[in-house]
Amino acid sequence: MKVLGQFLLFLALVCAASHVQGSVIVNGELAPEGSMQFMVSVQNENGHECGGFLISEDFVVTAAHCDNGLKHVILGGHNWKNSNVKKIEISNQCKHKNYSDVGNGYDIMLLKLANKAPMGRNIKTIPLAKKNMKLSVNQVCSVAGWGKMVSTGGLVDDLMVVNVSIIDHNDCKKSWGKLPPNMICAGGKYTDKGFCQGDSGGPLVWNGKAVGIVSFNKNYNCKYPDVPNVYTDIREYVDWINNITKNKMCPM
Repeated sequence: MKVLGQFLLFLALVCAASHVQGSVIVNGELAPEGSMQFMVSVQNENGHECGGFLISEDFVVTAAHCDNGLKHVILGGHNWKNSNVKKIEISNQCKHKNYSDVGNGYDIMLLKLANKAPMGRNIKTIPLAKKNMKLSVNQVCSVAGWGKMVSTGGLVDDLMVVNVSIIDHNDCKKSWGKLPPNMICAGGKYTDKGFCQGDSGGPLVWNGKAVGIVSFNKNYNCKYPDVPNVYTDIREYVDWINNITKNKMCPM
């Protein structure tokens, strides 16, 4: 994400790793009209910062590293600049207490909306994966966002989507050298498809359920066949999420 360059470089040096937050959809296509009505553009005063997804009338899930002066969300349309979309202020941010940086995991945050989203034809929620749901190697999922389509490009206005396959966890750990806990790997390695800067916080979707959250890629390079894209595994945080949405407040 464009405003996090210096911070991300600092993380890379301190952690001796190459984790870069965010990303855009690479070699994808325009999301079909009427699809993915759960997608949310999470914004600060400068505009789009991250993706996110609506899980209830008043809660959005995104990545913890997206905490960068967030002000509101935009939902209800594939083009977030369209006059028909809905803008709702953010009243509270519930970042996981164990989050410190993407290299250590726990990259998940819930956003409490100041007003309930008007559910309807263009705005819908997405169910979360169950804790015991199995994901198989090579299983095809989808990821969407408003991020870049090439490493040196700009963010896009229209929602893009691409299919990516689940990568073996041990293969992913070997590729990265170190992998945070509770992560899913899909896309990037073995393919030229995946996410890029600006897609952070968006959902990895399988069978109509959100199974992951876009977390990090490598070195600001959106075409990197040597390492997989990495997502926060939602299945490991279902109880944490349900506790927040039920009590309407962040855990102490």
